[in-house]
Amino acid sequence: MRIEDLDTPRVVPGCAEGILRTLEGFGLGWDGEVEYQSRRTERYAAALAVLASKGLLFQCSCSRRELTGLHDRGYPGTCRKGPTRAGPTALRFRVDEGVVRFDDRIQGPQEFALRRLGDVVVRRRDGLIAYQLAVTIDDAAQGITDVVRGADLLDSTAWQIAIARALGLDPPAFAHLPLVVEPDGSKLAKSRRSAPVDPLHSGAWLWQTLRLLRQDPPPELMREPAPVQLAWAVRHWRLDPLAGLKSVPAPAAEPTAELTS
Repeated sequence: MRIEDLDTPRVVPGCAEGILRTLEGFGLGWDGEVEYQSRRTERYAAALAVLASKGLLFQCSCSRRELTGLHDRGYPGTCRKGPTRAGPTALRFRVDEGVVRFDDRIQGPQEFALRRLGDVVVRRRDGLIAYQLAVTIDDAAQGITDVVRGADLLDSTAWQIAIARALGLDPPAFAHLPLVVEPDGSKLAKSRRSAPVDPLHSGAWLWQTLRLLRQDPPPELMREPAPVQLAWAVRHWRLDPLAGLKSVPAPAAEPTAELTS
């Protein structure tokens, strides 16, 4: 179990404990101790030193505002020969003309040209370690064999695989689930209708989740406790209904409404 709390200025006190309590309320446990990224900075620094020794890092003085609108074209290489101005700099992982290929268990064969993705930030200008480096190091250190996450992170997988290979690490297998979206295509998690899941109604929420994941749970399962639903899901789990699916429409109402209807 890992709490990703590297962005310390945005960490809300008590949030991590709340996440753990919610997971327990949904019958979800974890192996070993809970690890916190904010306590692993020495390991990230060691990885940066290895990448630097291989000539794979460079300092970048570009701001986010300067790079706005370039997401589809990747970083333009502005600072590859050195920062363009004085002041704090980020560290970017240098990518060249290589291609990363992997077989996603849900989205199928994937191919990404690294130069199109661009040189990715691995340490921010404020000195904080960036997501792409941290998760790559942590997955390897924790022996993660399979990563399951949302399809919106599919393209960033290529960066993580490239960083892992540069560090001599074996990347895990990946499965990118479809996102729950509003009618306009925006993520439900970013919309006004997004609400925290309620452990007091874990059965209804799990049942709705199984429906969204095309697992066809029987209606009577909704009223069962979380452990029963999870056991059913393990026995009946199938990936084929999700093959190539990048999004599913959000339900019209919260699942708890169906308990009282």
